[in-house]
Amino acid sequence: MPRSYKSTAVYLKPDVRFGSMVATKFINKIMQDGKKSVAEAIFYEACDLAAKKLEIPPEEVFVKALENVKPAVEVRSKRVGGANYQVPREVSPKRAQTLGIRWIVDNARKKKGMPMARRLSAELVDACNNTGASVQWKENVHKMAEANRAYSHFAF
Repeated sequence: MPRSYKSTAVYLKPDVRFGSMVATKFINKIMQDGKKSVAEAIFYEACDLAAKKLEIPPEEVFVKALENVKPAVEVRSKRVGGANYQVPREVSPKRAQTLGIRWIVDNARKKKGMPMARRLSAELVDACNNTGASVQWKENVHKMAEANRAYSHFAF
């Protein structure tokens, strides 16, 4: 019997401070070269800095930022009769979470000139305030889906 790949989440444990599986996924996305303790330190410092700036608890900062960045729709390529169409599709909650985490971390990495914790903190604050690169990315994806709504009947 083939092994199911959906069971991989079983091996993740909730993070130490917030007790959240989502925070663990976020930390794992930040991690480079297997240095999880460094990634945890960056994540917790970023949450603390953002919480101090916004004056709300650190776990709320993280949850609110992620909620504001999660996309509701996306476009996927579909080949129909020799032409490729960008077909809008609804995003599953799990994929929306993954995309939100990816966009926040990637946009924090793109900023240069400060330590990663401060860059991530700035991105979390911007996401909480519905501004910044990650929210802009989500809005661009939504605009693209809206522009290609005519092809939604090709949905797979």
